[in-house]
Amino acid sequence: MNRMLISAAHKSSGKTMVSIGLCAALAARGHVVQPFKKGPDYIDPMWLSQAAGHACRNLDLYLMENDDIVATFARHSAEVNLVEGNKGLYDGLALDGSNSNAALAKLLDLPVMLVIDARGMTRGIAPLILGYQAFDRDINIAGIILNNLGGSRHESKLRAVLEHYTDVPVVGAIHHDERLSIVERHLGLMPSNESHVATSKIKQIGEAIAEQVDLDKLLVLTEKEPLAIPHKAEVSPLPCGEKVRIGIARDRSFGFYYADDLDALEAAGAELVPFDTLRDAQLPEVDGLYIGGGFPETCATELEANAALRSQIKTAIEGGMPAYAECGGLMYLSRGIEYQGQTYRMVGAIPGDVKMHDKPIGRGYVHLKEDEAHPWPRPNTPAKQIKAHEFHYSSLENLPPDSRFAYHVERGYGIDGVRDGLIVHNLLASYTHLRTIGSCYWATRFVAFVRRCKEQHTVATSTNTEKAL
Repeated sequence: MNRMLISAAHKSSGKTMVSIGLCAALAARGHVVQPFKKGPDYIDPMWLSQAAGHACRNLDLYLMENDDIVATFARHSAEVNLVEGNKGLYDGLALDGSNSNAALAKLLDLPVMLVIDARGMTRGIAPLILGYQAFDRDINIAGIILNNLGGSRHESKLRAVLEHYTDVPVVGAIHHDERLSIVERHLGLMPSNESHVATSKIKQIGEAIAEQVDLDKLLVLTEKEPLAIPHKAEVSPLPCGEKVRIGIARDRSFGFYYADDLDALEAAGAELVPFDTLRDAQLPEVDGLYIGGGFPETCATELEANAALRSQIKTAIEGGMPAYAECGGLMYLSRGIEYQGQTYRMVGAIPGDVKMHDKPIGRGYVHLKEDEAHPWPRPNTPAKQIKAHEFHYSSLENLPPDSRFAYHVERGYGIDGVRDGLIVHNLLASYTHLRTIGSCYWATRFVAFVRRCKEQHTVATSTNTEKAL
């Protein structure tokens, strides 16, 4: 098998484009490619998943224990395993580099393919590579992929310099080509579920990478023995029960879902039933709702136009249907979204108004302490600090003063800098994105909550029927 980390000297070097292209090019050659992404990210994994044909998995040294990371990687490993890093190879929150890309490379024994944005560089590339090698001798920088080259003469000079001064082989040399770029937005790339040309763009990038990267050399340099799956210490203490149907918003507005969370929901007994907030006039027959993150503001006109579905969702939530919404889902369930000088009507289940801003309101990792008001069943284990993440340019305003919340925010911003997890009827809505990892069993707990609500509804209906008779 093969495994590799696609990293760079700094962000915006082209590693996402290279990673997408490698997934597409290797898959086109018949290889089974499993993509991974370091850190909290939804958008890059969507592109990687589509390029590889397999759901991308996130590996996060801040949110996950080392055994969880190794277990996730080993459990989902395929013939070729590609991990796209975030930021630069040695970048991370910790001074000691314990949550850097390099630390992940060590943990998973990943040969590193270093993508270098070579614009304006010639001889200066040598000390850069030598410095990266010397900074941590335990990191295997197995190859270099040059990007944004100015032409064949520029490529020849860089190859000569690297061959003369370093022992790191050049695996690829990608010439500057505007056609390979992907539209960016405030959170990064435009999500592939919003791009009408995603399929053709991935094909185009894959073909360019296949022409300019030596795939055979890449596979030789990254060949490794499979990793053993460690004993996973953390398992959910909540038992499974009767199956429940949970409607999940999957469309151009809402696509921010972790594959591991979806797996955990299904393992806990949920049948996930997709619905389209832009096109579907009716909700499917479900016992609960899950509306994840996305960019509802960019589809606000269409969301507002689908008044029938908005009305159904509001009626369902006000009638006690259990629901969970994260970030974009919270925005959709509010009274309205103010965006670019216009206000768009939304579901109205949340008694508050969303306003978009030019700069992030909450960004980065979050620490939460669960309050007693949290509605989901609790596992019979000691409460632990919940680690998660947020990234939102919007704020939720004009909430009633007696609003109830599920979390106290110890790090981050949440809804108001102090609290997150708004509770309305059986809805829990937050700006925080949770992950079912470590001791955070949100998926299992939510399914248990949906099941409990369903059972209570069945009992109440049966009682009312008996009284009527």
